[in-house]
This record gives sequence, structure tokens and C-alpha cells, in this order.
Amino acid sequence: MTQAEKGEAENGKDREREREQRGTKRPIVPAAVPESLQEQIQSNFIVVIHPGSTTLRLGRATDTLPVGIPHVIARRHKQQGQAAHRDSWLLRDGLNKPESTEQRQNGLKMVDQAIWSKKMSNGARRIPVSPDQARSYNRQMRPAILDHSSGTKWTNTSNHPEFLVGEEALYVNPVDSYNIHWPIRRGQLNLHSGPGGSLTAVLADLEVIWSHAIQKYLEIPLKDLKYYRCILLIPDIYNKQHVKELVNMILMKMGFSGIIVHQESVCATFGSGLSSACIVDVGDQKTSVCCVEDGVSHRNTRLCLAYGGSDVSRCFYWLMQRAGFPYRDCQLTNKLDCLLLQHLKETFCHLDQDISGLQDHEFQIRHPDSPTLLYQFRLGDEKLQAPMALFYPATFGIVGQKMTTLQHRSQGDPEDPHDEHYLVATQSKQEQSAKATADKKSTSKPGMTEGDLRGQASDISERIYPQEVELGSSQSDCMIPGNESEEPLSAHVSRKTAISQFEGKALGLDKAILHSIDCCASDDTKKKMYSSILVVGGGLMFHKAQEFLQQRILNKMPPSFRRVIENVEVITRPKDMDPRLIAWKGGAVLACLDTTQELWIYQREWQRFGVRMLRERAAFVW
Repeated sequence: MTQAEKGEAENGKDREREREQRGTKRPIVPAAVPESLQEQIQSNFIVVIHPGSTTLRLGRATDTLPVGIPHVIARRHKQQGQAAHRDSWLLRDGLNKPESTEQRQNGLKMVDQAIWSKKMSNGARRIPVSPDQARSYNRQMRPAILDHSSGTKWTNTSNHPEFLVGEEALYVNPVDSYNIHWPIRRGQLNLHSGPGGSLTAVLADLEVIWSHAIQKYLEIPLKDLKYYRCILLIPDIYNKQHVKELVNMILMKMGFSGIIVHQESVCATFGSGLSSACIVDVGDQKTSVCCVEDGVSHRNTRLCLAYGGSDVSRCFYWLMQRAGFPYRDCQLTNKLDCLLLQHLKETFCHLDQDISGLQDHEFQIRHPDSPTLLYQFRLGDEKLQAPMALFYPATFGIVGQKMTTLQHRSQGDPEDPHDEHYLVATQSKQEQSAKATADKKSTSKPGMTEGDLRGQASDISERIYPQEVELGSSQSDCMIPGNESEEPLSAHVSRKTAISQFEGKALGLDKAILHSIDCCASDDTKKKMYSSILVVGGGLMFHKAQEFLQQRILNKMPPSFRRVIENVEVITRPKDMDPRLIAWKGGAVLACLDTTQELWIYQREWQRFGVRMLRERAAFVW
């Protein structure tokens, strides 16, 4: 073949390719990679980002440990004299309702009953310690001055920086004119009606925080991000609109060349080296539970509880106040006092039934422009009561808030027309008539009762709307009140009411785990989950937490499983790793797998196809 003929053949192929690209039904194929680049993608050019409500963790996929910084930004006021807006940390809506105090007291009674009913390992019963016993001692205590300078300083704002990120934002002097924003609360974008609460503002905050951390801690200039790819960890129960905006921000604004989005629970199994597990992620702001089997998060098992470690810190403060907490200037609106309370919770709280009676403790306070103070005080059962509130969440005193979230069907997106709504709407007439005929045949079987027919009708509606929330099979416990003899159709009709009632309840951590496992499709999967309950996140890092949770699951699991499961295993430190880093580590493992090469979404593809790329490439059902 002559050179001219070769050229002509090439042009013909190009024209054919263009015609294909113009065609509307062409599926999205992975981008062709030049042969010179086809060797395995280098992991040190992949950045793994795990954005938590309180801590941002990020690093190269080759790093042993990620960088962790407070996920907060301080932005300078544009107008002088304007009142500063500060997103709260330990405070939240629903705490100051008239019923809050009563609910808190009732929760505490249940906690005390549970503590008293369980014997210590030596067979003796615990002797309850009244807060009055500690109060008289604590009220007499005055701080000792250790040093006239605390050694800590407010962040220097003399150059009037536009924004400050992380630790620097926490140490901004309250008299400086800065707004404080936490862009993620309870695992979701922190949208509210106040300043900086719009979707645009929250995304701008995230872009600034992440860009700053990448430049400062990973030492990657932003102009070089076009050579890097990103793995983004998202919650199991995610908002599609928000994920779409985050992907757009990472690819189009920050300038990464490619992205993989994956769920935290699945990454936790990768990070811990488990193939299947019930993942219990106790964070600072929220707790999520879901069952993962062979790299797939089962949709019906996902639930998110709107409480976490910060609620335990606030509860611990309330219990210490009852016992005469000697640091009387402590304010939940003060960021530094919130840091102190988090530290006290992590230092003193435990789930060990054998530790009882009053004990002496001490702590130091180092505030900027103040002396270092040493306080001594006594505590009894408060150290056990506070973490037990995770199992009796009424103790948090939160009233009138949505406390449990289940996976709902998406509302649809105009940019993503080929979703489940589209599939239902465009079923061919033939398919529909064939299905109707088949249903008629099955329903006209002799001996079928009216109740069976109703069941059939409800089954059909389930098939047409497969992603409606499932209400759990064998333990319709905690979901639909009533007995099993009620007809399925009426149960189906009252589904939405049952869901809203369920979501208003605050499930204890153990009940949430049992509910999640009970929503698994088969008994074999349930057995697998009971024998591998993995606790990640920093909210349950208390002494003896593993034994405590294991005992509660054993006591409350259905008797039918108790007989057949050899051992219920709760894992809190797989491979002796820090549970807070496991999901991030899983993201780093994901970057190195051969199978993930086809999951990358590239910048040019996103520009052209948008959110459709997530449906085509996401490793989970979008």
C-alpha cells in the first residue's frame, strides 16, 4: 500500500470515528490511553481525600498515613461591624426544647439500670455512685497556676488574610472579624440559611480547604494537579446532587485529571483486609451502619444515625456539671473549650464495667493570653454513663430532629435522564403486557386467597419501584408497629408513614447494627455479618468498647441465630490499625488495584457527558 493510500485509509477511519461520536446511542467507552502511558498508573500521583465532618484526611496513595486537619475554615468579614457567624460544633438544634431535660433524665435512668443490672467480672454488683458524693469535693476545688504563660497563641491575623484553614481557624481570636464555617455536618454538606450556608458557598469553602491542604501538607502546587488523579470517599447514604457538584469541583475547578468516587464502608473493608463485614462507622457527628459483601454495600442495610462522638462529649460535660465540674467558665460556644471537652472524653471515658467508685483526676487548661491552670476533680460513674449514651441516645436530650436516615430513591436529575425513573417509564408495551399476562396466570392459581392476591399486587409494585426503602424482613422490629397477620397491601400503603415514624426515632447503636444485619437478603449473609462486625471512625475508641459491644450484640441478637453462629466477632483495631484511618487506607488500596483502572472518570469525559459518567463508571449502583 502506498503512502497516499495509507493516508486515505486513516482519514476514512477518522471520519467513521466522528460519525460514531455524533451518534446518540454510542456507549461511553474508556478513553484510549497512548501505548507509552499504558504502564500501571503510579500511585504517588493519586491523592486520596476522605472528608469527615470534623477532620479532613488526605494524602498520596503511597503514603503510610494521611494528613489529618480540622475540617474548618475562617473567612474574613467583608463588612466591618457585621455580627460574626460561627457554625456550632458541640451544640445542635433540638437541645433546648421543653421536653429535652425530661428525655435526658429518662435516658440516664435507662443507662443506670443497664449499668446496675450487669455484674462485674468478679460476680459482684456495681455500687452506684451518686453525683452528690463528687459535687461537694469538686465545688471546693480552685485551680493552681502552673505557669503565667500558657505557651499557646491566637492565630496572627495582622495581615488580614482572606481565610484561615484547619488549626489556624480554630485559634482565631473571637474579637477578630472572621466567620467560622464547618462545611460538612453529620456527613452531609452543611447547607443552612445563614451566611455561607448556600451550596455555592459550601463548595467554595471545600475547594479552599482541600487546595490549601494539598499545597501545604502534600507540597503539590495547584498548577500541577493536572498530572494527578483523585480518589474521593463519600458516605454510604449520599446525596447525588452533592456528589455531582463535588466531582465537578475536583475535575473542573481544582483541575485533577481524573477521579474515582467510592463509598466509605466499602473502602473500610479494603483498608482492613476483610472481604465481607457489617461496617459500623462512629464519627464525630454521625454514625453509619451498613453491610458490605465482596466489595458491594447492600443498599437496604444502610442507615445513618444523627449522633456521634461530639454528642458523647456534650453529654459528658452535662454529667460533669451535675458532679460540680470545677472549670466553671467552660462554654459550649467556645471552640477551645470544645477541644478541651473532646480531650477529657478521650482521656477519661471508658466502657469497662469493672471500674467503679470515685476516682481523682486532673487536667490542664492552656488558653492563649492566659496562665496555664491545673484543675483537680473527682468523677464516678459519669465516665461510663457518657459513652453508654450511644446505646441509649435519649440521654443526648435531642428533641424534634430526624435521628435516623435510610436510603431513599433519588428524585431524578435532568442531566441524567437514563435513571431508574426512565427505565420504569419506558418499559415497552410488549414487556408490560407480557408481565401482566404472567401475573394473571400466577394469580389465577386454584386455592389462592384474597390476601395472597393483595400480596401479589404489593410484589408487583415492589418490582416496579425496586429502590423504595425496604422495611426489614424478619424483625419488622422498630419499623412497622402491628402483627404479621396484617395484609401486605395496607402495610405497603402505610410504608411512608412507617418510614417517617422510624426516622424520627433515635436507635441505639446495638439496635442499629441488628436492624442493618436483619435487612440482609439471606441467612448466610446474616451469619457472615454477625461474625465480622467492623467498627471504624474515632467515636467509639473507649477502653473495653470491643467487649462491651460484642456482649450487647450477643444478648440482643435473634435466638435463631444465637444457636447457629459459632462466634459473634466485633473488630475495633484490624491489624492493630487506628480505626480513624481505615477508610482512608482502603482508598489508597483501591488506587493500586488493577481492576480500578476502568473506573476512572477523566476531565474531558466529564466535560462532555457530565453526571452520566457516574452511572457508567461508579463502582456502586449510582
